[in-house]
Amino acid sequence: WLRRLEDVAASVVQVSGWELVEAAWAEDEGIIFLTPHLGCFEITAQYYARQAALARPAAPITVLFRPPKLEWLDRIIAAGRARGEHLKLAPADLSGVRALIRALKRKEAVGLLPDQAPGAGEGKWLPFFGRPAYTMTLAARLSEAGGRVIFAYGERLPHGRGYHLHLQAPTQPLTGDTVARAAQINRELETLIRQCPSQYLWGYNRYKRPRGAEPAPTAAEDCR
Repeated sequence: WLRRLEDVAASVVQVSGWELVEAAWAEDEGIIFLTPHLGCFEITAQYYARQAALARPAAPITVLFRPPKLEWLDRIIAAGRARGEHLKLAPADLSGVRALIRALKRKEAVGLLPDQAPGAGEGKWLPFFGRPAYTMTLAARLSEAGGRVIFAYGERLPHGRGYHLHLQAPTQPLTGDTVARAAQINRELETLIRQCPSQYLWGYNRYKRPRGAEPAPTAAEDCR
């Protein structure tokens, strides 16, 4: 957060799947980056922003974020995340959602954490590793609006050697209604996490029940 964007992006020493980004650029498509709490999820947008500034100046990325409760920390994080004109922040509220949709209409990139626990009324109980998890539907709704979906995570390499950025297409096209797409996104996240389970943020309360939300089903099979 306190280093130059160029220095941060340079810490990504290996990239797999960058051809997916280049294909989206070639087809003039917007990009929806879905990055779970896996590895260094901060590095993905920073790296893309740097590359876009060099290769595609008209293609910034807008990232959805939830400000921390501590004001002094919010100032540091906001300054560290929004470096340069190619990385924009959108708050996790209705105005932020509108900003993401506008960016996709401009054929730009957007990014969000699809395993972020949403507020009541903003998700559905869907299976995640065999348990009902209150799952955001925003990522699924964005995929309905158009744009190429790319799953991404920054694997931390041993001994401080930097990061390996993994970019992957969905194993199957996202189809169906919003709930069906959200359920498939959960399955895709499971696939990513199994590739690097030791770097998933298991301490994050993925299964919590938001205040005001209906109770969770008794089993993942009962999720609707």
